[in-house]
Amino acid sequence: PASGAGYNRRMPYLVDGHNLIPKLGLRLDSPDDEMELVAILQEFSRWAPRDEEEYFDGAPAGHARIRKLGAVTAHFIRLGQSADSAMRARLKSMGRSAKNWTVVSSDHEVRSAARMAQADSLTADEFARSLKKARASAPKANEDKILSKREVDDWLELFGMDENHTEDQ
Repeated sequence: PASGAGYNRRMPYLVDGHNLIPKLGLRLDSPDDEMELVAILQEFSRWAPRDEEEYFDGAPAGHARIRKLGAVTAHFIRLGQSADSAMRARLKSMGRSAKNWTVVSSDHEVRSAARMAQADSLTADEFARSLKKARASAPKANEDKILSKREVDDWLELFGMDENHTEDQ
């Protein structure tokens, strides 16, 4: 795999969330920083469908959990353990299938584990640049699409109306 080449539209992602948050202009000291990132990555997975696993360390006692949110699975790692070690363990548990994943982390040990597992890897900076580029070129949900005359005529016919928007008799 070619590390740092940009995002692959088909490969699932294993992401160190706290590495990525500040690269996207979000604040690590925000109480909702993790969910803001999850929302951005859910949107990203709609443009280029794939599974994504996000890892966040520092979950207080009783709040460590795994939440499936659409195509995004958020792993909240308990205080005292690191997202980095959880990501390395996940790569190891994948065995040979790890080569089908892209790891997003700026941590040297995580990137080294990705290379050992033959997974592709990107730094948080590289992935953030790719993500910003994809967001800029993605179709806007609220953008009005201009229909051709033929498309309008087809819709009018479907609803039994003529071009003056009156019902056909």
